[in-house]
Amino acid sequence: MGEIRSQGDDSNHIHLAKKPKLSSFITQSQIQQEFAHHQPGVSRLNNGSFGSCPGSIIAAQKRWQLKFLQQPDDFFFNQLPTQILRSRTLIKEIINADDVSEVSIVDNATTAAAIVLQHVGWAFAEGRFNKGDAVVMLHCAFQAVKKSIEAYVTRAGGSVIVVHLPFPIHSNEEIISEFRKGLARGKANGRKVRLAIIDHITSMPSLIIPVRELVKICREEGVSQVFVDAAHAVGSVSVDVKDIGADFYVSNLHKWLFCPPSVALLYCRKSSLSSDLHHPVVSHEYGNGLAIESAWIGTRDYSSQLLVPEVIDFINRFEGGIEGIRNRNHEAVVEMAEMLAKAWGTSLGSPPEMCPSMAMVGLPSSLGVLSDDDASRLRNHLRDQFKVEVPIHYQPLKDTEVGSREEGDATNKIKSEAKFEEYD
Repeated sequence: MGEIRSQGDDSNHIHLAKKPKLSSFITQSQIQQEFAHHQPGVSRLNNGSFGSCPGSIIAAQKRWQLKFLQQPDDFFFNQLPTQILRSRTLIKEIINADDVSEVSIVDNATTAAAIVLQHVGWAFAEGRFNKGDAVVMLHCAFQAVKKSIEAYVTRAGGSVIVVHLPFPIHSNEEIISEFRKGLARGKANGRKVRLAIIDHITSMPSLIIPVRELVKICREEGVSQVFVDAAHAVGSVSVDVKDIGADFYVSNLHKWLFCPPSVALLYCRKSSLSSDLHHPVVSHEYGNGLAIESAWIGTRDYSSQLLVPEVIDFINRFEGGIEGIRNRNHEAVVEMAEMLAKAWGTSLGSPPEMCPSMAMVGLPSSLGVLSDDDASRLRNHLRDQFKVEVPIHYQPLKDTEVGSREEGDATNKIKSEAKFEEYD
């Protein structure tokens, strides 16, 4: 393909139409119609892994795919750059970034982690960071992040400090205390902490991390760069990247924002290092800035990256928009989780205010889940025999409880949780 340019990456060329005033909000029957493609009879309590894409968004995606197939040259040269910039401009507003140049669209949080950790790995390999300097991360970081650290950082001479959080969690102060200890270990013997990786919402166990406070501590302790892995954040909690203050912030948009898989944002705060960030898939756009590099990584299906305007329109059909959806999801998931904990005689893994649109609930010890393999077998059993799709997480506790991750989204109902409650 020839060179794909995005007209100077100037968001001033994008004019967003004003949202029409809705005469009424989306009804329950319309919601059911939007998700009628879901497999009947299955209780989907795992929205956090793959999300739930509405039928109208799937139809819009098919229209974009057809435009590409009808006239690929016109699509790639004349439509793709402008439409990706349009999506980036909307994302900038959603996360309150200063400038659209700080926003790149990538396929998922895994790719974003590779971009950031590749950047850090080069700093070790090229001698800008000293061998043995540290990367600090939480023990519940996503496995892909841990593997990216292994692939890019440790093999280049960096060391890794893992901060183990207690569980169940009772307060933010517990997290802050353990994180401070981790930074102290990273700075021991004259070392420097070159990168702190902080989850905004942990997956297993699931809770909201006091990310703003932890970033502030990093600045006070002289941490070189901070990367917030917020794979579950946008659509689940309010996000203000300027208030958070991290150097890098990634969030998937296909988990809680109704986009089709897969699409994610990567925010990179403007700095002297911005030009040294590169997409790991190198194309002819290498060196033109991360946002432009990410917008063209060869011939592929870019349709999921173009649908942010349509998704925003869909969200605004709900009363209260995205904030209303977040609040209703949180209230519903806490209600469901407390119902299950009461039925099973167990407890939640964190206070309700620390739960996003997901919550951890202790399973009864009578189930005999004593290992990761046991948890996997129970999950498969629930799927195969009861058509309940729910993550099961094994973690030894004082009372031998094991956690299940309950999730709420615009399509879940209490009857799904009642179905799960019956299994004991």
